[in-house]
Amino acid sequence: MKLQTSLTSTAFCLFFLLWFHNAGAQQGPDLGFEFQVYPTGLIPGLRLELPLAERYAASIRLGYNHIRHGNAGRHDDERGRGWGGTIGLKRYFAEGKKGWFATVRTDLWFNSIDWKDNIGLPEEVSGNTDIVVLQPTLEAGFCLRKTESWFLAPALAFGAEWNVKTSGSPTGEGLILLAGFTLGF
Repeated sequence: MKLQTSLTSTAFCLFFLLWFHNAGAQQGPDLGFEFQVYPTGLIPGLRLELPLAERYAASIRLGYNHIRHGNAGRHDDERGRGWGGTIGLKRYFAEGKKGWFATVRTDLWFNSIDWKDNIGLPEEVSGNTDIVVLQPTLEAGFCLRKTESWFLAPALAFGAEWNVKTSGSPTGEGLILLAGFTLGF
C-alpha cells in the first residue's frame, strides 16, 4: 500500500510538472479515452498527453485492468482486476501530432488475482494473489485528426509483464501483445 501511495503521488507530481512546463507551448495537451485488448484481458483508461518539444510528447494514463488469464497462467484458472497507470514518451514522425508515431511506455499495475487448480475434482484448491506488475512496452500507431480538436489513434504494443511483488501463489507473467485505440480531443 505504501508503494501504491508513493507511485500515485509521483504520478500527480509528474502531471503538474509537465502541465506547468507546457503552459507556453503552442499546442496544448490532449485528453482521451484509451482502450487496449490483449489475449487475456482488457484495459480501459484515461490518457493525458503533454507536448514536450517539436514532435515529442509525454503521456500519462490511469486505467483499469480486467484480467482473464484462464489456464494461460500458472494455475488452471486465473481471473482478476486491478488499477494502475502508464508513463510514456511519444515521438510523432510528422508535424501537428498526426500520422505515424512510436511510444516507449511503462505500466505499473496493482492487481488482485483469484485462481483455482484441479477444477471440478475433490482436490480442487483456490486462492487469491495480490501482485504488482511492471509492464514495459513499445508501441506504434497512427494518429488520425479529422479536425484540430478531435483525433483517433489506433496502435499496437509489444512488451513484457513482470510480477515484481507477489503476495500469495505466483501467477502468470511473460510477453504481451496489445491492440487498442485512443479517442480524444
